[in-house]
Amino acid sequence: MWPRRRVLALTLTLVAVAATALAAASAATTDTPKDTAAPLKWGPCPKEAAAPRLECATLQVPLNYSQPDGRQIEIAVSRLASDQPSKRRGVLFTNPGGPGAAGLIYPAALAALGMPKEVVDSYDLIGFDPRGAGRSSPVTCDLTAEQQERGAFPTYARSAADVTREATYARTVARQCTGSRSAWMLPHTTTANTARDMDRIRAALGERKISYLGASYGTSLGSVYATLFPTRGDRILLDSNLGPQGYDAGAFRLVAKGMEERFPDFADFVADHPEYGLGTTSRQVTAKFFELAKRLDDHPVGGVDGTMLRGRTLDGLYADTLWPDLAKTWQSLDQGKPVPPAAPPNAENSMAARLYVLCADTRWPTKTGEYQRDVAKDRLLYPKLGGSTANIGPCAFWPHTSYEQPVKIGDRGPSNILLVQNKRDPGTPLIGAKKLRWALGGRATMVTADEGGHGVYPFGRNTCANDAVTTYLVAGKLPAHDTTCAAERAS
Repeated sequence: MWPRRRVLALTLTLVAVAATALAAASAATTDTPKDTAAPLKWGPCPKEAAAPRLECATLQVPLNYSQPDGRQIEIAVSRLASDQPSKRRGVLFTNPGGPGAAGLIYPAALAALGMPKEVVDSYDLIGFDPRGAGRSSPVTCDLTAEQQERGAFPTYARSAADVTREATYARTVARQCTGSRSAWMLPHTTTANTARDMDRIRAALGERKISYLGASYGTSLGSVYATLFPTRGDRILLDSNLGPQGYDAGAFRLVAKGMEERFPDFADFVADHPEYGLGTTSRQVTAKFFELAKRLDDHPVGGVDGTMLRGRTLDGLYADTLWPDLAKTWQSLDQGKPVPPAAPPNAENSMAARLYVLCADTRWPTKTGEYQRDVAKDRLLYPKLGGSTANIGPCAFWPHTSYEQPVKIGDRGPSNILLVQNKRDPGTPLIGAKKLRWALGGRATMVTADEGGHGVYPFGRNTCANDAVTTYLVAGKLPAHDTTCAAERAS
């Protein structure tokens, strides 16, 4: 998940094999030597994932795919089976983002909240809790309630000294994670291993190929799967895209760029609603943001400081439907009134799983001075959030003994990947999608919507982009070339 990430497009609160890239690619062909697995035994879903027609099961997979007969962990899987057998063409794996987000309920949420019926009829929708998250061998960092409410964003640094102070907190969190009862999973809770788990699920389902729909971090998971298992992907949809390096330090810094690009949409909305008392022009609303953030840094209200305001504002930029609540939050804080906590119940596991994946997937900078230089730069480039997203975090203090190298995303494989992307996405900015599109080369086609927000399909309002995705998932027809869809305003 992105910081304290909900599956915001739904407006719900839901998310050591090789030492070289060549070895990682080789491992992909040996993860399932016989391409078979015991069939899944479907039954009722746990309470938090209970939904009509949704079935759940568990699957044992290797903790370490270089030792497939060694220690096993449990992966929780869900299925919303097509009720139109004559129209069913296969399975559609889903991932709502993250990392750290549970995904059991996601198929039911997609079907209930906007997935076109022809898509639901065409596939069994498959969800799963990725390893480390939810019901899939959950991990912990023993985060306190205060740490959970503080969220995933480092403190907004206004000076080099602020970065030094944040390093102490980041080191503390890293030590909690690496000293926790689930620390044995540290080297193995990775995007690559989650992709390998997906292929084990595919085998257990008895399917030769899978289709895939992944949003946000799910685009990184999907591109890694398509790289490790290029012949086992059918129709691959990547929505709101990270770059080919996944969610590394560079991607985290780019979130500040995304906020800068999206913020004017919200500022215009607030300016058109003077009842909030936050300004009547976009410039006034922007000035109010900086003034309120500075005031909360100096004098928090109900435990909410300027960093938390920035994080809540970013979350609220994910969808236009969240703007009224975000404006009311600003209004209350501006008046010195406390607001409800932002961290959802049971946030500890999702935050811990997020750290396990982010810090294991790539090596983040380890020198405090490097973060100090980045903060100074990004505070000027992206003043609303750059002092936070460029600041130091727990990954700077992560151990990397026996960790495999990241999977290198490339253009080898069939042309079966569709990228969809909003131009003004606050969480995964357009620049990352363009880099992923370039890395995938002839494997991919990209549809860009001239819209704001995080998430295009199926909850976005751009019918041009949505229709392109539905056509691909149902009929297998990709756009002839990369396409930009014009903005479509709500009536």
